[in-house]
Amino acid sequence: MQKKIIQLSAIDMTMNNFLRPLNLATKEEGWDVHCVCQEGLFTEYIKNDKFEFHNVSIDRKISPISNIKSILSLIKLFRKEKPDIVHVHTPVASVLGRIAAKLAGVPNIIYTAHGFYFHEGMTAKQYRFFYNIEKYVGRLCTDYIFTQSQEDYEVAKTNRFLTSNKNNNYVWISNGIDLDNKYNIKLKTEVKNYGLRKQLSIPNDHLVVSFIGRLVKEKGIIDLLEAYDLLKYKNVSFIVMGMLPQGERDNETYNSLENYKLNNNIKFVGHVNNAEDYLFLSDIFCLPSYREGMPRSIIEAMAMKNAVLATNIRGSREEVIDGETGYLFETGSSGRIAHFIDYLNNDRKKLELFKQNGLKRAHELYDENKVVRKQIEVFNNIKG
Repeated sequence: MQKKIIQLSAIDMTMNNFLRPLNLATKEEGWDVHCVCQEGLFTEYIKNDKFEFHNVSIDRKISPISNIKSILSLIKLFRKEKPDIVHVHTPVASVLGRIAAKLAGVPNIIYTAHGFYFHEGMTAKQYRFFYNIEKYVGRLCTDYIFTQSQEDYEVAKTNRFLTSNKNNNYVWISNGIDLDNKYNIKLKTEVKNYGLRKQLSIPNDHLVVSFIGRLVKEKGIIDLLEAYDLLKYKNVSFIVMGMLPQGERDNETYNSLENYKLNNNIKFVGHVNNAEDYLFLSDIFCLPSYREGMPRSIIEAMAMKNAVLATNIRGSREEVIDGETGYLFETGSSGRIAHFIDYLNNDRKKLELFKQNGLKRAHELYDENKVVRKQIEVFNNIKG
């Protein structure tokens, strides 16, 4: 009988944009792959890949009534489908999904921590609250923990987030991208690069700084935009990729962004399916986020030969070598962002060195094929 795995995330963007390579490879291994998330703009892509799709509403924040409804819906679904594995992703969905899977009697529950929700930027009270949720939901409702961040792996293992003492129940999978095709810089051409620059009306002498992420405060987007006003050299254009996804409500940030849309040197391009082309055009990638797991955007930027500016937080500091592939700075530091952009704008040799170092690092450490393979090996061992 064909074995069945359910992949669960809060929204369909996560399922399609981040989990698709894993889902396709799992399907190729002979598994019946089901995708569970809230229906949205990316649902058709999931269905076109011939995955079984189940629409379940999952709030992205703690909301007791809504969360309980989600758990009940998931229990009903899991009991009906009887999966061999439920594999959960994203903070709230991973908690609700594991509780539901446990109550439904699912034999194997896997949690990928794309970044534990607790982090050093929280108050001690907040940190303890979310730490305990992760720890006890782990012990009571989880069989395997996959982590993208090595820091998270050490935290989970050292603090025994699982009841089992088996070392192979904790797996550091890291993060990876498609270096063979989509993010293969050898497939890019300067002709296409020039066309995109012209389309965006970016002057040829401008340094290009890019950003990818949800347009919310915790991604540091306002810190980046405020840095523009502090730049000493104005031959700089920003490319901002991203949107406010379903379930997000950050009206304060949204209203602030409107003011920057009047600046002709700041290009808001929304969600794009060809981020690699914009990154190929870019010189510096900046991720001033307050919280990350193991950000794929930094890896994508390095693969497209960008120097990287990022906050000194979990995940980002694993990927960026300060002073070699870019610079790290503290959260909320518009002044430091502006300083580093000016510095690299003025020292193009250093900029080129960082670009080359980042490209090399991306290829040495962040191959998507290896990340996917690690997970499928666990699935297949369970299968056996």
